[in-house]
Amino acid sequence: FPPAVFPLSCAVQSYSWGKMGLESEVAKLLASSDPLVQIQPDQPYAELWMGAHPRGDAVIRDNRIPQKTLGQWITDNPACLGAKVKDAFQGQLPFLFKVLSVNTALSIQAHPNKELAAKLHAQFPEHYPDTNHKPEMAIALTPFEGLCGFRPVEEIVSFLQTVPELRALIGEVAVEQLERSGSDDPRGVSAALRICFTRLMKSEKKFFVDQLNMLVKRISQEAEEGKDTSGSNGDLLLRLHSQYPGDIGCFTIYFLNLVRLEPGEAMFLGANEPHAYLHGDCVECMACSDNTVRAGLTPKFIDVLTLCEMLNYTPAPSSSKIFPAAQSQLDPSVYLYDPPVPDFAIMRIEIPPSIKLYLVSAVDSASILLVIQGTAVGTSTAAASEMTLRRGSVLFISANESISLHLSSPDGMLLFRACCLL
Repeated sequence: FPPAVFPLSCAVQSYSWGKMGLESEVAKLLASSDPLVQIQPDQPYAELWMGAHPRGDAVIRDNRIPQKTLGQWITDNPACLGAKVKDAFQGQLPFLFKVLSVNTALSIQAHPNKELAAKLHAQFPEHYPDTNHKPEMAIALTPFEGLCGFRPVEEIVSFLQTVPELRALIGEVAVEQLERSGSDDPRGVSAALRICFTRLMKSEKKFFVDQLNMLVKRISQEAEEGKDTSGSNGDLLLRLHSQYPGDIGCFTIYFLNLVRLEPGEAMFLGANEPHAYLHGDCVECMACSDNTVRAGLTPKFIDVLTLCEMLNYTPAPSSSKIFPAAQSQLDPSVYLYDPPVPDFAIMRIEIPPSIKLYLVSAVDSASILLVIQGTAVGTSTAAASEMTLRRGSVLFISANESISLHLSSPDGMLLFRACCLL
């Protein structure tokens, strides 16, 4: 039999928003997994792609395997996906697993559901390259910040009352409609919210740049005088404006929740959920798709109309955006993040120092294992030889295969494993 468990060498994406050099968790993992890698201090290391995506197909690090990349290997050995996954996802690995190291904000964006994805792809294939949905989940590795989902209406109304520049952009009629909308009529609230947000996003460039400059000048002066600017979300406004001066995205902080995750905490981004990662390092898993509708904090193609049409305008507090992990009944070292989509799930595996031999159990799905902390020697009946696992190591594990880890680090291990639990 060909080896069905093997190490991978993964693609790095150096997008401009990434953390530089060894500030980046991506770069640290890379340097640790392969001592021959030269980390460039002035280059951003934004994303590590662990999967079979054509723009970043992982390279197989096992010279007994004739295929060079994971994508080729899966094409030739589709049974490795597991029977259910293979049938449900047409012989493709249904997820892409990543590490992100975010230094400056990513664009305000949302991902379409399958129905909208098919429509957008048919109309604008150059901007929407496939017909799939793209739900995502991020789990913090370091303290992580992002914007996610619409704030409770009372928070938005409070900003509309303390930030006259924002109120001017949206216009009195729309603002008053939101202020009058009652919590007993959620559809009325969503409709009013949609009108306000769309008016903001579609405001005339010259007008919003003037208002933004006035706001930034006012907040800067108040901050210099030592005044409290939190009522205008001053700190975040100045930070985003310094990254993307004159960008309409700076105003979205008054509509979207600021979510702060501690290491191990997660957020799940379903279809049509507006979001933007702001800062920090995380592991991320997503359905295999490149469909992103953007509308600010970006130099890329923006599609304001589509974004404003598609969004989920349901207000909710930021605490509701934190997605809980469930500790496994069978193995107390495993915490499962199982989102409400079939494409992927993530396990966080925390092996305590007291355990010296640990079994990474078999699941009925191909999976990808990433080592964040600790060292071990891994053995498997499905592997060609024993594998040294250290920080940054990435393994592909075929469906229904297990691995024994012989731990050699005094501090236990931290691993993340992406799979598909149908």
